[in-house]
Amino acid sequence: MWKKISFSLFMLLMLLACSKNAFTGRKSLNLIPTSTINSLSFSEYKTFLSQNKTLASGSQVDLVRRVGKDLKAATEVYYRSIGKASELKDFAWEFNVVDDPNTVNAFCMPGGKVVVYTGILKVTQNEDALAVVMGHEIAHALAHHGNERMSQGLVAQLGLTSLDLALSQKPAATRNLLMTAAGAGAQIGVLLPFSRKHESEADEIGLYLMAMAGYNPSEAAPFWQRMNSGGGSRPPEFMSTHPDPAKRSETLRRLVPRARAYAKKYPVPASSKN
Repeated sequence: MWKKISFSLFMLLMLLACSKNAFTGRKSLNLIPTSTINSLSFSEYKTFLSQNKTLASGSQVDLVRRVGKDLKAATEVYYRSIGKASELKDFAWEFNVVDDPNTVNAFCMPGGKVVVYTGILKVTQNEDALAVVMGHEIAHALAHHGNERMSQGLVAQLGLTSLDLALSQKPAATRNLLMTAAGAGAQIGVLLPFSRKHESEADEIGLYLMAMAGYNPSEAAPFWQRMNSGGGSRPPEFMSTHPDPAKRSETLRRLVPRARAYAKKYPVPASSKN
């Protein structure tokens, strides 16, 4: 009898915890409150910045923050247009550049905390390609991929009882359980790998965002090809869970007309490109 009740409660929890992607319509499992995720994210972000050399000013910072501001504006226009502006209320956007020419990476933590390494700017080569990678990373946050990955890990590793405890205990206990599910020592949105499904979804959403912001979506496929080639050396670790390069390029090129349609339907006057 208890097993039947537990299963029923489990299925109800799964149903209530499903969220629908604002762009693709895909439903995902998000068991962890956004406030909890963001609290951990903001704390991790602050720690990360204190441990890494960030640039306070300069052309690279100006570029990243201008592109970031444009993508933020596109995000807000779209969510407002579809009646989901409330989904962004917990975002506290921030764009920082880490001075590390040997690291080819960028990420966006839950809540809109974005980091771009100077190493990836050698690969982007232009502002459109920078919008590709920043749009892709922001898309992970908008789609709550980090929450989904941790929710899957909690269910798989801790079970329903431990999950209930994790979400009702004090923040320190919650953090420990989340870190266990994510993998020992993992940083939210930094070391926690996304699935190829998430990467493909971020490609699509990011393409729409950059197009709405006024950037050229046709730059997406060439950028990811450069990333995969690694300049003739081994592709960056950043690429380890990304889609097959050939299929990725084909999909991105196929989505360009749809991205341009988004740009036409949801104009962003506040963008520096419009």
